[in-house]
Amino acid sequence: MNPTAPNHSAGQVTFLGAGPGDPGLLTLRAVEALASADVLIADPQVLDVVRVHARAQVDTPLQASADEASIPADVPTLRDTANLVMTAARAGKRVVRAVTGDPGLDGDVAEEMLACASEGIVFEVVPGIAAAVGVPAYAGVPLRDAEGTDVRFVDARSADARCWSEVGASDATAVVSTTLDSVAAAAAELVSGGRKPDTPMTVTVAGTTTRQRTWTATLGSVAQVLKAAKVLPSADGGQPVIAVVGERSAAAQRDRLSWFESKPLFGWRVLVPRTKEQAASLSDQLVSYGAVSHEVPTIAVEPPRTPQQMERAVKGLVTGRYEWIAFTSVNAVKAVREKFEEYGLDARAFAGIKVAAVGEQTAKALVAFGVKPDLVPSGEQSAAGLLEDWPPYDAVFDPIDRVFLPRADIATETLVAGLIELGWEVDDVTAYRTVRASPPPAETREAIKGGGFDAVLFTSSSTVRNLVGIAGKPHNVTVIACIGPATAKTAEEHGLRVDVMSPEPSVHKLAEALADFGAARRDAAVEAGDPVTRPSERRPGSRRRARS
Repeated sequence: MNPTAPNHSAGQVTFLGAGPGDPGLLTLRAVEALASADVLIADPQVLDVVRVHARAQVDTPLQASADEASIPADVPTLRDTANLVMTAARAGKRVVRAVTGDPGLDGDVAEEMLACASEGIVFEVVPGIAAAVGVPAYAGVPLRDAEGTDVRFVDARSADARCWSEVGASDATAVVSTTLDSVAAAAAELVSGGRKPDTPMTVTVAGTTTRQRTWTATLGSVAQVLKAAKVLPSADGGQPVIAVVGERSAAAQRDRLSWFESKPLFGWRVLVPRTKEQAASLSDQLVSYGAVSHEVPTIAVEPPRTPQQMERAVKGLVTGRYEWIAFTSVNAVKAVREKFEEYGLDARAFAGIKVAAVGEQTAKALVAFGVKPDLVPSGEQSAAGLLEDWPPYDAVFDPIDRVFLPRADIATETLVAGLIELGWEVDDVTAYRTVRASPPPAETREAIKGGGFDAVLFTSSSTVRNLVGIAGKPHNVTVIACIGPATAKTAEEHGLRVDVMSPEPSVHKLAEALADFGAARRDAAVEAGDPVTRPSERRPGSRRRARS
C-alpha cells in the first residue's frame, strides 16, 4: 500500500521527546523545532521545560477544541490530544507535540502519527532521552558493565506473565517502568519468575529533577524499605518510578556513582532577593550545585523623576564632553542603553571614550551592549576596588578631565570623592531610581516566614531591609548567607542568624560559600550515619519530601 500523498495545504507536525524532566536534556534539534512552532501541545509534565524555548506568540491549547464541522466526513474523529494535533495541522500550522521522555519509547503518540500519515500531513520525529535511560544515569546506576550485561526494559502496565517469567529467569539488568505504589508488586513478579529475593534493586522517583530521590533495596525488601522511609503508603503513590534490578544497582556502587543527588545543595530551595536581571547568572550557578533558585525582586528600577540631567549627559557623550564613563551597576548600563535607543544611538557613540565597570557582571552587560570596558577592578569589585586601579588625571595625556557617572538615586560619595582626589571632574548623574518592589505572592511570603526555603542569599543591606519589609523575616531554620560584614550586620539587626559569609564581595563567591556550607553539612550527616536532609526539613510539621 502506498503512503498517502503529502497534503501541501496542511501544516507540519514535530513529535518531540522532551526527556525525563531536566531542561538541560533537550536536544539542539528540539530547541530549533520549538523556536519555529505555531502551536505547542505538550504533556503537562514537560510543558514548563519546552515552553521557554517557544516564541511568545505560540498557541498552547490545553483542551480539545476542534471544530468537528471542519473535519471531512470520511476522516474518523480523534479525541483529546490527537484531535488538537490534527486540528492545528489541518489549519496549516507548524505543530510541536512534546512528550515526556522519548516519543518512541515513552510517548503514546503512535495514533497521532498514523493520523498524520493517513491525511498526508508531513511529520517528523525528534528523539529524546528516554526515562528508562536518563533516570538510571542520574541515579548513578550504570545499566551495563564491562562484560556487556544484557538489558531488558519492562513497562509494568503492559507486562504479562510471560514477560515477567522471561525477565525473571534471566540474569539481565531489568529496567522497570512502574509507579511508586506498584513497585513492590513488580518486584514480587520478578521473584515469582525466578529472580532471587536478594537481587539488588534501586527505585528512583522524579528522576533527573531536583525532586529526585533514590532508594536502594532488594527485590525481597523493597516494600519494607519504602515503608521505613515513610514513602509508602502515600497519596503520591501513583507517581512514576524507574526501578533497576541487577548487580549494577548495588548500594556499594551507588555510594561512589551517585553524582546528581550528592551535589552540595541538592534539592535546596534558595531564595535570591534581587532584581530578575541581576539574579539570572546567580540562579544558574545555584542550579549547577543542585539547588532550586527562587527569585524574589526586592527593588524595582524606575526612570529618574527629572530626566533632563541624564539627557544632557548622554548628549555630552556624543559631543566629546567626557574622557571616561564609569558604570557601577548592571542597571546603570541598562539606563544608558535605553537612553541611547531613545535617541537612535548605539555602542559606536562610545568611540574615543574610556569605559569603566565596577565588576564582572557590569562588564558582561557592557559586552552584551557591544562595549568592551577599558577598566575592571583587578581586586575588590566595588567602588573602592575601582579607585584602586583608576589612573590619576594627567593634563599631558588626558585631553579632557571629566568623568560621566550614571548611577542610582542612592549617593555614591566614595567613588565621587575618590575621583576628585585623583584630579578628575565628575558629573554625578541620576540615571535611574530604586524603589521597594511589591510584595511577592502570598504563597512565597508564607514559605519565607514558615521555613519553606532552605537558604536566603543577601547581596546588600538593602536586600535585607526590603525583603523583611515586603515579605517578613525568614524562619530560624533557614540558612542566612551574606555577601559581606555590612550586610551581615544589617541581617543581625533584623534578628537573623548569619550562617554563611562570602570571603569576597562577589555574588558568585557567596554562592560558592553556600555550596561549601551545604557540602560540609552533607558530609557531617553521612559521617554520623544520619540521613541527609535539607534545612527546611527541620521545621515543625515538615514532611520528608523534596520540593520542586
